[in-house]
Amino acid sequence: MSAREVSFTTLLRRAGASEPARAERLIREIEEVSGVTLEDPAHAVSYLADPDAGLLQLLRLAESARDAGLSAEFAALSSSPGGMRLGVLLGGSLALGDFLIRHPEMLRDFLDWDSAASFTRMDFRARLLEAVGADPSDAAPVATLGGREGVAAMRVAYRRALTRIAAEDLFEHVPATIFPAVAAALADLAGAALEAGLAIARADDPEHAATRLAVIAMGKCGARELNYVSDVDVIYVAEPAEGVSDDVSLRVATRLAIAAAKACGGMGVEPALWEVDPNLRPEGRDGPLVRNLASHQAYYERWAQTWEFQALLKARPVAGDPEVGAAYVERLHPMVWKAVEREGFVESAQAMRRRVEEHVPAAESGRQIKLGPGGLRDVEFTIQLLQLVHGRADESLRVRGTLDALAELRAAGYVGRPQAAAMDRSYRQLRVWEHRLQLRKLTRTHLMPDADQDRRILARASGFATVEYMEEVWTDIRRDVRAMHLEMFYRPILPVVARLSEDEARLDDAAAKERLAAVGFVDPAGAYRHIQSLTEGTSRSASIRRQLLPAMIGWFAQGADPDAGLLAFRQLSEQMGDQQWFLKLLRDSGTAAQRLARLLSTSRYVARALLASSEGVTWLDRDEDLVPRSYERMWTEADAILRRSNDPEQAATAMRGLRRRELARVASADALGLINASDAAEAVSHAADMLIEGALRIARHNVATSRGLEELPIRFAVIAMGRYGGLEMSYASDADVQFVWDGQAPDGQAIAVQMAQEIRSILQRVGPQPPLEIDADLRPEGRNGPLARSLESCSTYYGRWSDPWEAQALLRAQPVAGDQGLRDAFVAMIDEVRYPVELPDGALRQMRTLKARMEAERLPRGVDPRRHLKLGPGGLSDVEWCVQLQQLRHGRAHAELRTTRTLEALAACADLGLIGRGDAAKLREAWVLATDLRGAMALRGAARDTDVLPADIRELGVLAEILGTQMSGAELDERFTRASRRARAVTERVFFGWEVGRT
Repeated sequence: MSAREVSFTTLLRRAGASEPARAERLIREIEEVSGVTLEDPAHAVSYLADPDAGLLQLLRLAESARDAGLSAEFAALSSSPGGMRLGVLLGGSLALGDFLIRHPEMLRDFLDWDSAASFTRMDFRARLLEAVGADPSDAAPVATLGGREGVAAMRVAYRRALTRIAAEDLFEHVPATIFPAVAAALADLAGAALEAGLAIARADDPEHAATRLAVIAMGKCGARELNYVSDVDVIYVAEPAEGVSDDVSLRVATRLAIAAAKACGGMGVEPALWEVDPNLRPEGRDGPLVRNLASHQAYYERWAQTWEFQALLKARPVAGDPEVGAAYVERLHPMVWKAVEREGFVESAQAMRRRVEEHVPAAESGRQIKLGPGGLRDVEFTIQLLQLVHGRADESLRVRGTLDALAELRAAGYVGRPQAAAMDRSYRQLRVWEHRLQLRKLTRTHLMPDADQDRRILARASGFATVEYMEEVWTDIRRDVRAMHLEMFYRPILPVVARLSEDEARLDDAAAKERLAAVGFVDPAGAYRHIQSLTEGTSRSASIRRQLLPAMIGWFAQGADPDAGLLAFRQLSEQMGDQQWFLKLLRDSGTAAQRLARLLSTSRYVARALLASSEGVTWLDRDEDLVPRSYERMWTEADAILRRSNDPEQAATAMRGLRRRELARVASADALGLINASDAAEAVSHAADMLIEGALRIARHNVATSRGLEELPIRFAVIAMGRYGGLEMSYASDADVQFVWDGQAPDGQAIAVQMAQEIRSILQRVGPQPPLEIDADLRPEGRNGPLARSLESCSTYYGRWSDPWEAQALLRAQPVAGDQGLRDAFVAMIDEVRYPVELPDGALRQMRTLKARMEAERLPRGVDPRRHLKLGPGGLSDVEWCVQLQQLRHGRAHAELRTTRTLEALAACADLGLIGRGDAAKLREAWVLATDLRGAMALRGAARDTDVLPADIRELGVLAEILGTQMSGAELDERFTRASRRARAVTERVFFGWEVGRT
C-alpha cells in the first residue's frame, strides 16, 4: 500500500467515514461508473451525516442514472450548486436516496437548482394537481389520472417536492434557523397532497359534484409546523351543492374523504406518504366521518370536552371547498377562546398533560424528544395553555403556530424575554433532532438513539462536532424546558384568570366599574382610574399588569380595604418603574401576587414598609423567606456590619435598617397568618435585642474615643423591662430598659451615664431608617434617678427603698445586651427581690391600691374603659397583675413561675393549682384576644395608640379580617366584651380577693 493511499484513507477517516477503506473503494467505483473524477472527495464526504451510507447511495444512483441514460446529467452534477446538496441529502436520508434511485430523472432538479427559490402553498398545490392531470384553477379540481395511476403520480410529485425541501434543510449549517420555513413547507405540501387526493377521488366518483367538502387540518399540519413523517390530523366538513339533500351530500363527502385518505396513506406502487387521522373529529372514532357545519357547531356548543377546544386552536382549511373551510373556522374558532370559561378548564388541561406523561414507558422517558419531561409537549402545552387563558382578552395571542404564539406571548409580557428566548431555541433544536431522525428512513420516531453509530450520525446531521457535545445540549435543554414548563404551565394565576368572565378579564370601562363595585370597592371610579394608570400604554410593564390585575382585583377585594390596596399597588408599581423582576415575580410566582394583594389591602403598616423597601416583595414567593429570623442569625449580620464599617454612624443606620427589614418580614408573615401574635411579638423583641446590642458596641467605641481610651474601664449591660422583657413588643412599641454598670473606676458613673445617653441617641436618631424609642422610666427612682446605676447601687436600692410595684416590675426584667457576667450578676441580684421568701400583707395591700388608682387615673379622658385593651376591665393589665401576684407569692418555691412571659407564667399557675384551670382559661382568652387586637391595629396602621378598641363596626370588621376570623365586626366586638367581662370577674376574685357572683 502506498504512502498516498494511506494518507487518503486517513483523510476519509477524519472526514467521518466509519470504514475508510470501504469508502475509498466506493469512491473509485463511483468515478468508474460515472466517468467523473471527484474533486477533493474527502472534503465533500465531511459534510455528510453518514459518509458510508451516502457514498453507497451515490454509487447506486450513478448506476441507476447510467441505466436510464442519464450519465451526462449525473456527471454535470459535480459542478452544479445542486450537486453538494444531493450528496448531503444522500448522507442524511436513505429513504429519499432510494426514491431518487427509483426515479433518476429527478436528478435534473439538482442541475437546475436555485437555492433562492422557495415554494409557496399554491406552488405545491399546482404541482401536485398537475401531476394527476387536474386544473389548479378549478374550484373543485378533478384528476384525469384516476385510481392507482393517479395515486402513484401524486406520490412521486409529493416526494419530488419533499426531496427539495429536505436537501435545503440538510444543507443548512444552522438548521434551527430555517426550521419554521421547513415545517411550514412540509405542512403546505401535505395540504397539496390532500387536495390532489381529493381530485383523484372526484375522478373515481361520478356523484362528486353533489357535495362541497372541505378538509380542515388540525395539530401540526394546521399550525404549519409539520414533521417529515407524521400523521396528518384532519376534520371533514361538507355542505350540499345546490338542490342536493344533506343526506346525499354527506354520503358522497364520506366516500371522497375515504378515497382521498387512501390516496395519501393506502397501499400502492409508490410507498404511502403518511396516515390521514380523522380521530380529532366530534365523537372521535364513534362519530360520523363527515358532518355539516351546523352539526359541528352544535357539537362544540353542547358536548365538546376541554381538550377538543385546545385542538381547535390549530384548525386550518387546507383542501377542498375554500368557502366551506372558511365558514368552519369563522363559526368555530371563536369558541376556542370561550372554552377557558368552562369550570375546571385549567385544571383539566394540567391533568391531561400529566396523563400523557404517565403513559410514556419508563425505559423511553429519558430519550423521548416529544412526550418526555423537557420535550416538545412541555413547550407546546405550556404555550397553548397561556394562549387559551389569556387569548380571550388579548387577540394578539390568537395565532396557530407554536413559535408564532411564543413570540406574541413574549411581546405581550406573558412570558419573560429570557424564558421566551430559551424556549424558542430549545424548541427549534428539539424539532431539528426530530426531523433528522425521521429523514433517515422516513419513519415516524421521536426517540433519541441509543446505539453509538446512530448517535454519531444524528450529531453530524444536526451540526454538532461531537456526540458528547450534542448529549450535553440535550441534557441542558430537557432540564431548562422542564423547569420553564413547571413554572409557567402550573402558574397559580392561570385558573384564577380562567374563572373570570370575559368582561372581567378585559377590564373594559363599564364592566370594570361594575365589577369593582360588586366586589367591595367603595370608590369604583377612583379604583378604575388607578387601573387605567397602571395599564395604559404599550410598555412591557403595562402589558404584564394587564395580565395580573383581573385576578388581583379579586384578591384585593378579599382584603380589609380593597381601595387602599389598589392605591398602594399603584404607588408601589410607580416606584418600581421598569424593574422587570418585580412584575415577573408577580406573574410567575405561585403565591407572590395574591399575597401582595392581601397585604396591601389589609395592612397599611406593611404597605408603608414595602414602599420604603421593595425587598420585602421578594419574600412573598417562599414561606421560608417569611419565617422570622432568629436572634443569632440577625446578630451574625449585624456583627458583620460592625466589623466592616469604619463609620459608626453608617453602621448604626445599617443596623436600624436591618431591624426595619425584620419588622417588615414579621409583619408580612403576621398579616398573612403564617405566624401567630405571640411569635410576632417575640420576633419583634429579638429584633430590638439585636439593634440594642449593636448600639451598645458602637457606644462603647464612641465613648472610649471621646475620652481618649482604648477600652472603657467598666462593664455595662442593658436590661429589658415591661413588654420588651416579656418578649411581647408590638411593631410600634418603645423599648423599656434599665442601664446597669459595674467596675472600680472613679469616673465609672459618669462613663455609664454617657454610655446610656449615647445608646439612646444612636437608637433614636432621626435618619433614613426608623428609630427605636428608648424608655428608661422603670429604672430605680424613675425619672428622678440616674439614667444608669451600678450593680451595687441597684442592689442597695432594691434592698432598702424600692416599693412593691418595683419588685413587681422586675418580674419582667431580662438582660438583652452587654457584658454577660454583669447580666448574670444582675439576674441573681433581682431574683432575691422579685421572688421573695414571703410577700408581706402590706405589699399586697399597696399593690391592690396602686392597681385601683391606675384604673381610675391612668385611663385617657373620654375613652370608654371597657374598650381599653390594656387598662380596661378584663384587659391586659388585669391578667398580668393576676399572674404577677402569684409569681411574687410563689416564685421562690416554684421555678416554673420564674419567667418573664405572661402566658408561660399563667400556664404554670394553672398547673400548680394557684389559679383554677377554668379561671386561667378565661384569663388566657382575654389576654390573647387583646394582644391579637393590638397587633391587628398595629398592622392596620394605627399611628401610636393601639390600646383603644375602635367602636366603628366597619373598622372592627377590618380587624376581624386581619385576624383571619370569619366574624363580622359586631361579632368580634361581642367576643371581646364577653372575654373581658369574664376576665374581670376572675381578676376581682384572684387579685382583689373580692367575693363575686359567678359569670
